[in-house]
Order: sequence, then structure tokens, then C-alpha cells
Amino acid sequence: MNRIIAKKTLREFWERHADSEQYLKTWYETAKTSNWQSPNDVKETYVNASILKDSRIVFNIKGNSYRLVVKFNFERQWAFIRFVGTHAEYDRIDANTI
Repeated sequence: MNRIIAKKTLREFWERHADSEQYLKTWYETAKTSNWQSPNDVKETYVNASILKDSRIVFNIKGNSYRLVVKFNFERQWAFIRFVGTHAEYDRIDANTI
């Protein structure tokens, strides 16, 4: 991905949940330097990621303590951070529409 939209969202989250910082930074650097062309490419890197409709993928962060929902545009190599939160917060959203 050449461009990840809303790193600020990640930063604000790890400022509130310090134990997530290194995990989110690692995800960010991995995503930024990857050349994923499809959801299957993402799954090769993150086997526990869940592929949803509309090019959305849910990542388990810090052993599933946190969830990260990202909408991808593989053609343009963009990733849009749609949600990051605790597992309980994730259970209250619709990851397919957020």
C-alpha cells in the first residue's frame, strides 16, 4: 500500500491504549510497505484477518484484544482506516458499513 489514510486514528488510539502502540505501528509499517493486490494477498501476511465484503478486512491486534477495520482500494494501493477499538467496541459496530 502506498498510502494509508488516517494514521492519526491509530496514533490517537494507542495514546489511549498504550499496550496497542507497538502492534499498530507494526501493522502500519507492514501495510505501508506491502504490495497487496487482493484480499488473498493480505491473508498471506495476516492469516487471522477476516475478509468482509466491499474490500474490508478486519485485523486482530494484540492477540485479538483490539480490532482494526480497514477498507482497501487495491487498484490505487490505498488503505482507509475505518475503525480501531477494543473487542467489545467492535462487537457494537457493523464492520461491513463503518
